[in-house]
Amino acid sequence: MTPVTLDIKDGIARVALNRPAQLNAISPELLDALDAACAAIETDDGARVVTLTGNGRVFCAGADLKVVQEYAPDPVKWRTFMAEWRRVFDRVERLPRPVIAGVHGLALAGGLELTLVADLVVADVEARIGDQHANFGLLAGGGGSQRLPRVIGPRRAKELMLLGGWVTAEQALAWGLVNRVAPAGRLEDTVMEIARALVDKSVSAGRSAKMLVNRALDVDLATGLDLEAAEVARHMRGPDAAEGLAAFVGKRAPNFRRT
Repeated sequence: MTPVTLDIKDGIARVALNRPAQLNAISPELLDALDAACAAIETDDGARVVTLTGNGRVFCAGADLKVVQEYAPDPVKWRTFMAEWRRVFDRVERLPRPVIAGVHGLALAGGLELTLVADLVVADVEARIGDQHANFGLLAGGGGSQRLPRVIGPRRAKELMLLGGWVTAEQALAWGLVNRVAPAGRLEDTVMEIARALVDKSVSAGRSAKMLVNRALDVDLATGLDLEAAEVARHMRGPDAAEGLAAFVGKRAPNFRRT
């Protein structure tokens, strides 16, 4: 059984973690499969939006502890595992398509870190999201200490990381950790509603907007504004901007390129 499934249909690439018996725990095999899914999406012009969900009872309960126990004592194995984790998560974050994570059950530790590389997050109303590392004398190694404060601020990030706690879906919404909370039994519908709304948007504009927002967290304001000016100038010379302006003037819906 493949650890990650991928189905591309009607412009939507549906990626699902598929280790339900292990609560979708992150293993080297899962990382390899997620990496392959990213590669397929990057080369498929029909994939305009990406959804990321988990099969089974939970979204993702974190790292596979059997792997952690085996690799942690061996510096070479551990560095290799962590380097691959970072590379694959970075690749998800940099996908040139918007990524919507749909969280149900639990998103803990590495599962929380996986949501942090998505662009939008929808949580089932009964979902629980948090960082459990401190409860077992461990540290977040999948980007949590760096991405989490950028999303919810340092005070709240420290609360989750130092106390090893979790928050409800409603609290995650209030903190800005998720974008929407889906009613019970409506998670897939809510995720797909957003995905379908994005399918007809300009891929070029979306790709540029995603890049600019991501870079905004890494550079000073003046550098970010220069980057924005250059990217907007480039985009405005392209066909999607021309089509958008023509549609506005013609009082019609735009028909953007499919790539």
